[in-house]
Amino acid sequence: MRSTFLFSLLLISTISFSQRKIVVDVCVYGATSAGVMAAIECARAGKSVALVSQDKYIGGVTASGLGATDINNRNAIGGLARDFYKRIYIHYAQTSSWRGQTPQEYAVVSRGRTFGGKSDALKMMWVFEPHVAMKTFQNMLEEAKVKVYYNERLDLDRKANKKKGAIQSIVMENGNVYTAKMFIDATYEGDLMAKAGVSYIVGRESSRVYNETKAGIIPLAIVGTGKRSIDPYIKEGDPKSGVLPFIEPKAPGGKGDGDRRVQAYCYRFTLTTDPDNKLPITKPVNYNPLWFEFIARRLVMNAPLSLKNIITITPMPNNKTDINQVDFVGACYDWAEGNYDTRTKLAQLHRDYVLGMLWFLSSDQRVPDSIRSEINRYGLPKDEFTDNGNFPHQVYVREARRMISNYVMTEHNYYGKEVATQPIGLGTYWLDSHTVSRYIDSEGYVRNEGGFWEHKPETYPIDYRAIIPKEKECNNLLVPVCLSASHAAYGSIRMEPQYMVLGQSAAIAACLSIDNNCSVQKLPYGILEKALLEKEQILTRESAVEKK
Repeated sequence: MRSTFLFSLLLISTISFSQRKIVVDVCVYGATSAGVMAAIECARAGKSVALVSQDKYIGGVTASGLGATDINNRNAIGGLARDFYKRIYIHYAQTSSWRGQTPQEYAVVSRGRTFGGKSDALKMMWVFEPHVAMKTFQNMLEEAKVKVYYNERLDLDRKANKKKGAIQSIVMENGNVYTAKMFIDATYEGDLMAKAGVSYIVGRESSRVYNETKAGIIPLAIVGTGKRSIDPYIKEGDPKSGVLPFIEPKAPGGKGDGDRRVQAYCYRFTLTTDPDNKLPITKPVNYNPLWFEFIARRLVMNAPLSLKNIITITPMPNNKTDINQVDFVGACYDWAEGNYDTRTKLAQLHRDYVLGMLWFLSSDQRVPDSIRSEINRYGLPKDEFTDNGNFPHQVYVREARRMISNYVMTEHNYYGKEVATQPIGLGTYWLDSHTVSRYIDSEGYVRNEGGFWEHKPETYPIDYRAIIPKEKECNNLLVPVCLSASHAAYGSIRMEPQYMVLGQSAAIAACLSIDNNCSVQKLPYGILEKALLEKEQILTRESAVEKK
């Protein structure tokens, strides 16, 4: 009995010893690009800061394959975000940064993509290799002396410890406790926001909520040719054989109706044509040919199609490409509010889909010879993601939770019908949602649903109130990624440069709130605006006149 008691004491002592209590001015939870910039800004402002990464990486998808950055107006990106892209420019200005390809050769193959994704006038470059982005983030963090805590995940079974509307501390799965005056949720999922009791939505509002044209369910064209649809059944012509995977048997609802679906996720991954740096495309262990039957039937019905009709290939330096549009429609609905086990399984599912797609396109005899020949020029790069099977570590979470605060960004902000009066940065990108679902309509046709893409050249301001919760819900939290925006508006705001800008602006507000001993909601905007301008954030359309 005594030995059991002593063993229990020893076990308790060991657990307690392994747990840590980290006390800082600002805790930034989530090492996305927004989180990195927020932590750097806090450190530069003289505040103690903890940058908490849920895994062993930093930088989010910017450092995980999204090397062709979506920036429609480079002059609208200021502050630390501009510094990041300037550092990328400086890197590729060095001869030593080019291997197996010259800058001139790259300029030729990338022509039509704004001459290689760079501006000599601004000395910015926004197309880059993943490992270069990772190293750039690391250098910036080291220069600012930011302490990064890796592999720390919020305990999803606990609520944030709050007192009088302010978060006092948060607890990780391993028992570590982070105590801070201010918290910034920079995750793609908004886990801290949710555990702090802040209102949010997952999915699409009805068009009636904000009177938006891009809200809710949006039926799109038939998947096929003209009024002919691909056959949706596992055995063509036989409904009893079952519907192909991830095609819904009926419409998800009426046009404009809201639901809890989000646009498709994918991996933004890297391929290379360099024979000395590429790994051959091989059949993945979990290959499921039924996942790609949809594409096979498209290829037969819509012949001739080229590879660019199936995936997006954007040249990157050193004979590499950023691959997009390998969207796994219908596979991500459970991600936003899922636990870690759910997300791990979904991440593996998306990885299997990407690798399976490559194998299908390179080997299936129904794929035209021209496509198979082209895709077989590529392989996974040996020098990227070397600790993860040369495959990205971060799923492209295009949309998850979205906060509901006292100010909600909507498509009316995008169109200029409503103008934010407390700007902390500018939105530059188009209204853009990838396909949300795929279904069989009442006539038996297969339709995509939910995607939109609308171009408007002007920028628009993003309001400070959209990154802070309602004061009664939490008064010391800022949310620069899962900000308060409708599904329609989020389709424009959800770009990595904007996340960086909003992350830095959130950090400036957090530090000022500490200095002024006030809640984030009570911080006078005039004080914040002055500090934002001193940090070279771009706040007005007039300040964002494009330089060529």
